[in-house]
Amino acid sequence: MSDTQPHRVVIVGGGFAGLFAAKALKDRRGAAKFEVTLLDKRNFHLFQPLLYQVATGSLVVGDIATPHRVVLQKRRNVTPLIGTAYDLDVENRRVIHEHGSLPYDTLIVATGVKHHYFGNDHWREFAPGLKTVEHALEMRRRIFTAFEMAEQADTDEERQRQLTFVVVGGGPTGVELAGALGELANRTLVKDFRHIDPRDTRIVLVEGADNVLPVYSDKLRIQAKEMLEELGVEVRVSTMVKDVQKGRVLMSGPAGDEELNAATVLWAAGVRASAFGEVLAERTGVSLTRGGKVHVLRDLSLPNYPEIFVTGDLAHCEQDDGSVVPGLAPAAIQQGRYVAKLLRQRALGKKAKPFRFVDKGSMAVIGRNRAIGDLGWTRIHGFPAWLLWIGIHIWSLIDPEQRLHVMVQWIWKYFSNRQGSRLITGNPPKTATFLRRETSKS
Repeated sequence: MSDTQPHRVVIVGGGFAGLFAAKALKDRRGAAKFEVTLLDKRNFHLFQPLLYQVATGSLVVGDIATPHRVVLQKRRNVTPLIGTAYDLDVENRRVIHEHGSLPYDTLIVATGVKHHYFGNDHWREFAPGLKTVEHALEMRRRIFTAFEMAEQADTDEERQRQLTFVVVGGGPTGVELAGALGELANRTLVKDFRHIDPRDTRIVLVEGADNVLPVYSDKLRIQAKEMLEELGVEVRVSTMVKDVQKGRVLMSGPAGDEELNAATVLWAAGVRASAFGEVLAERTGVSLTRGGKVHVLRDLSLPNYPEIFVTGDLAHCEQDDGSVVPGLAPAAIQQGRYVAKLLRQRALGKKAKPFRFVDKGSMAVIGRNRAIGDLGWTRIHGFPAWLLWIGIHIWSLIDPEQRLHVMVQWIWKYFSNRQGSRLITGNPPKTATFLRRETSKS
């Protein structure tokens, strides 16, 4: 690095890995100077672990999203830009994006993952996933519209269809979604309707493995399943979804094929790496996993391209014991900070140690007073785990004002049993009756 020219760092992706790398590359007296550009298609950082609470009305978007410019306000050497990167010129070291191009000395790619429908992308229309703000708001619209339509259904069959929810995927997102739906139906909405009893809601959680939360211990998985069933959730394990259509799900499980009439289907079954991983593979020759993740070296750089790093969910990084760094927020944060530290060490002519993920444990919440946690040194469940989960997630929010706001909201909702935002927003699809009327008028 030159003593007079700042080292140009371009970060593509403003999630946990990208944002924490940008924050860690702050100016320091007597240290190497970095000129950092953070490029993201959105102008805000989204705290995805709480996105399901937006989908079920517990929180609003502003509680878990913060503009990049606010987070990086004091980092005068960091310039946040909005735009989608779609190509890479590795010879001239330039990132090509929709508004132009950005030269770099070091490139950090942290573009994350997207939903994966396992070759059935047409299911997306009927079963939205949960990765973006728009996804959460679409889920919220469908969930609360279903209760409204059940209230005015003409037949018991239609009423039951509207009150049937299918959650596909028994990982943390699916379990938390199903638990939140159970809380809505059995506690929050009980007194709000005149012609239906929300406790008649049927919630079906479908998981292809032989138990929910496959990464947890047997004991915690069993406890999680029992907590879900206490909330009225039907847990279908060893069951695969064969087809999803409007108002209909076809499944295949131990008892054979089964068709469910369900107005609302929510997808939490799988993810695939973002398309920029394919760009990296084409331009650098790096190999990809079956899920599209990029194989990186132990220092998170690409083979033959020490100036290009891949972090977060997009990176496939193996540890000394052969395990792969998980696609979790704590891992992404550690990777972002690691690359920033590595660049400082390189500037001093030092060699950095390989990245090592420090696993501090994982948790999943399953409704009010219900959670499980594997902290490595101990395993907890029930109310103590739920309290710990609340504390960790409040502390993990980026903005201190958000921490205070979310804490006050959660305390209020706990004692008042009120739900935050049940607004049905967006343009709802036109019903068949409406379309027939419009046609007859013309």
